[in-house]
Amino acid sequence: MSSTRPRLLFVTDLAYQAKGRRYCDEDIFLSSRLRADFDLALCHPLEAAALMDAFDLTVIRNSGPVLNHQEQHAAFRARALATGARVYNELTGQADMAGKQYLLDLTAAGLPVIPTVDAAADLGRLPDAAEYVVKPKLGADSIGLEFVPRDRLADLRYGDVLVQPRIDFAYEVSFYFIDHTFQYALYAPRPGRRWHLERYRPDEADLEFARSFVAWNTVGHGIQRVDACRAPDGRLLLVELEDLNPYLSLDLLDDATRDTFVENLTSSLRAFLDTPRTA
Repeated sequence: MSSTRPRLLFVTDLAYQAKGRRYCDEDIFLSSRLRADFDLALCHPLEAAALMDAFDLTVIRNSGPVLNHQEQHAAFRARALATGARVYNELTGQADMAGKQYLLDLTAAGLPVIPTVDAAADLGRLPDAAEYVVKPKLGADSIGLEFVPRDRLADLRYGDVLVQPRIDFAYEVSFYFIDHTFQYALYAPRPGRRWHLERYRPDEADLEFARSFVAWNTVGHGIQRVDACRAPDGRLLLVELEDLNPYLSLDLLDDATRDTFVENLTSSLRAFLDTPRTA
């Protein structure tokens, strides 16, 4: 890396409307803080492929569900991988970055995840439940999600959907990591109000649970959010491992935690810039 300030392309869709969150506020704040260390420009995800060659690093932030621009995102990935462009998060993730296949893989491996199947022949592997969650394999932000009774499961069109039991959980909790280092945790103490979050103080068992999924994933440089629920038996079960563009809920943090997060992110970005290109 040269002695000049690194050029950072910050990819975000400031106009994207999310339920219970203001993506634009988070990215306006975060980009404003990163400008202290980087020459930074914002761009829409549809413009990233055309612009990234002029920058030292492309950072994918609140760019909205890839489902909304699947073809363009695939072209962006292909170009970045072909040219060895530095993209943060690294494009090596095998969780939400690659679809929902990982939920099937983790289920098959017996790891603590909500049981997940994608074929009618495998429905017997799911525990009995009053309702089941049906979601697209390429879904995000609850797009296409529905709840169905068991007697309707046989009528689903399998191939592009996942089926899980609807868990009567006590609460949902999210653990936030930069690279492989834990930063903070937030939880939704009232089921049904997913984005009404409060600070969560994890114990060592909680952190061991969250770290196991970050260690399983193949992202060396990036931000990951481990979403889990507290099952009726007291165990944590993985709901989702977001390794593409996790929303961070930075507005809910105290100033000291938020400042530390920005400092750690800046250090991670600089460390990534110091690694050799892959092509």
